[in-house]
Amino acid sequence: MSPLREKILVALSGGVDSAVSALLLLEQGYEIESVYVKTWEHEDDLLGDCPGAQDLKDARAVAEKIKIPFRILNLTNFYQTNVVEPMVQGYADGITPNPDVLCNREMKFGALLDYALSEGFSFLATGHYCQRLVTPTGEIELWEGKDKNKDQSYFLSRITPYQLLHAKFPLGGIEKSEVRRIAIEHDLPVASKKDSQGICFLGKVKVPEFLSNFIEDQPGEIVTVKGEIVGKHLGLHRYTLGQRRGIGVPSNTDHQNYVVTGKDQVENRLIVAFENPHEPTLWGKIFEVSSLSFISDIEITELSTLLAKARYRDPSTPITLVPKGKQSAEIRFIEQQRALTPGQVLAIYRGEQLIGSGIYSLQAEGRASLSA
Repeated sequence: MSPLREKILVALSGGVDSAVSALLLLEQGYEIESVYVKTWEHEDDLLGDCPGAQDLKDARAVAEKIKIPFRILNLTNFYQTNVVEPMVQGYADGITPNPDVLCNREMKFGALLDYALSEGFSFLATGHYCQRLVTPTGEIELWEGKDKNKDQSYFLSRITPYQLLHAKFPLGGIEKSEVRRIAIEHDLPVASKKDSQGICFLGKVKVPEFLSNFIEDQPGEIVTVKGEIVGKHLGLHRYTLGQRRGIGVPSNTDHQNYVVTGKDQVENRLIVAFENPHEPTLWGKIFEVSSLSFISDIEITELSTLLAKARYRDPSTPITLVPKGKQSAEIRFIEQQRALTPGQVLAIYRGEQLIGSGIYSLQAEGRASLSA
């Protein structure tokens, strides 16, 4: 099909990346329209400093500048039910979910992609730094972006093959500095706008502050891994594994600082230990993952040597994946990993190709306190 016959809906976020994505596709000859998605109805009341209103204004200004149709899609109810509520429930249950990863699967390439296809578009385009490649045999693959400092493939590790089929990532093959240059050269209204930081809908609001609107504090004891009571916590949802600051427990006489290593949901206890590379509740090599999901038509049924990113910004590191049953596996790292947290995402790669992901459940060695 000729590019001129393919209609692409570009999700404009109000930032420079999505703006340049729309411009590049327009210059390539595609029929382009744009959409801004509203995800938070009462942001001024609850979040205060959320930049949503400015983002909408900037997205509209970009569409007007490059002369493409612009529309607004209100997905606030869907977003609340499918992204915000699972995040809040996850923290209430003692895990640490990743709402940005969930947002890409459920909202951007879920509800928004469904909308795009229903409106006659062939693709949905975003400003993610990753590459969608088509092999000589017609298979569609997702690879890291050329700019390794901006690579965002991790955040797309939960999307499905069908979603990838209808995705476009115009920035995958260029550097961030080039994106800025293009924006300045074309005098885009957002050419000098700073990149957004943090969770997609929180703006500058910190997670504990946001969660306080939904989860009632339940104070309890802070105990060491040996069971010694050393303080009081405000509520387990306010803490994450590996956290060093803001625990409320002073260092000891040797100036060693405590770090969060677990949560006992049953007894409502926060578990801490001193930072130590030999502490089994903080460091480990063997972990369990569940909800395995693959982007390409791949099925791993036997022990495999692969690469993985334990978190966004972490470098790819060698792993051995041992299938344990339907959608679950044991992950063996070559090097020790610090404070990998139940609920978070492990992105799995073959070289620079992203093939899928899993959700951390338990560490297979030690960390019995995470089983709740």
